[in-house]
Amino acid sequence: MAMWFHRNVLKATVVMNFDFKYIQHDVDATKVACELKATRYKLLDMLPDPRGSGASMEQALSAYIALLQGLIEAPDGSGAPSKLRHALLFKWSHSLLGTSPQIQQDAVFEAANMFVNVAIWFMKHASTLCVKEEMNMDDAKEVHTALRRAGGLFEVVQKKFLPMLRERARDGGDLDPRVVRAYRDQCTAEAQEVSVARALELKHNPSLISALANETAKLFHEADAALSSLDDKVAGQWRKYLQLKNHFYMAYSYTYCGENLLSQDKCGEAIRALREAQTHYEKATALCKDYATTKGPAPRTGRPDYFSFFKKLALSFKLTLEKCERENGFIYHQKVPTDPPELEMKATYGLASPVEFQMPNHSPLWTPVAFAAIDYPKTSTDAANSNAAAKVEGDLKPVNEVKIEGVNTEAKSDDRNCVLQ
Repeated sequence: MAMWFHRNVLKATVVMNFDFKYIQHDVDATKVACELKATRYKLLDMLPDPRGSGASMEQALSAYIALLQGLIEAPDGSGAPSKLRHALLFKWSHSLLGTSPQIQQDAVFEAANMFVNVAIWFMKHASTLCVKEEMNMDDAKEVHTALRRAGGLFEVVQKKFLPMLRERARDGGDLDPRVVRAYRDQCTAEAQEVSVARALELKHNPSLISALANETAKLFHEADAALSSLDDKVAGQWRKYLQLKNHFYMAYSYTYCGENLLSQDKCGEAIRALREAQTHYEKATALCKDYATTKGPAPRTGRPDYFSFFKKLALSFKLTLEKCERENGFIYHQKVPTDPPELEMKATYGLASPVEFQMPNHSPLWTPVAFAAIDYPKTSTDAANSNAAAKVEGDLKPVNEVKIEGVNTEAKSDDRNCVLQ
């Protein structure tokens, strides 16, 4: 089983100095501003390199969010909105929309975008862990955890931050509910790919493998469905990936469904299941070709059907189908049904779920004196003025991401890259 993934680009932003207006000069208030700037800079400095530690990234995010919390909720523990929520302008690009900035005078907008960026980092981190020619189970567990952490961060954006935003999300932007849902489902589906690989390695019952693969295929389908109303110029490349993964795991599900039916001497039904696996495999192969030629924001990675994991599935169902057809002719003489058999709908083990992110408490730097010393704007910049300012200022500088050799690189006919044996 392979770990081959589609990855969108990181989001771009600008340096924030946190130049608050002060009612009165206060050392504690100045320290809050300095620490906000420093922790944000450190976090952004870590993002371009996916080889870092997941624990270190999560700590850096928590350190920044603990300080940013004072701009979102009043630090007195009342849960009331902070008077400073609209004190500063924040600028972010979107992973599917190029480097044109969106500007909002809203700390929730900043928090949501930062969470998305860190979640994309965890997705890229998982890809980086797969560059080894052969992965052991510790590597696989780390990939699994990274993807579940990413899913948990997207879940925070979906459930906590999106309902709080006042301005309408940009269509196809990273705070568009459809995009957030697709990211979350993709992370969960990719984590389940690791579960499928583990089940294959341990030679679990074919019915369990079939059910796991079916659940994984459904998640990829749901992620694709979330993006279905977006313009193909924006999400077309991403959707091709989700569609090919859906058909790939449907092929896996029917392959092991066929093996399970054969073990029950239901040879005719097994043949029909394996023929259905071949149909889905052929659809996935066609989508691989489309994916390789579809333009989009994600880096080109070549055709996934050139990777050995793709070819190994074809070998698996073809050998089993030949065996079934041979034995049905000599032994069983069973009729092959017109319709494919029903797949197991719910796996009993191995289902992945997002790791819940524990929101940090307010930083202790938010003393009552520090909070009281910072002034808040009496009026906020409206969306029209923000968009006009974004056009005048031009595009943001794209993130200079570290390229990792071996991550989804162009595969040759005998390539074994990124394979979990």
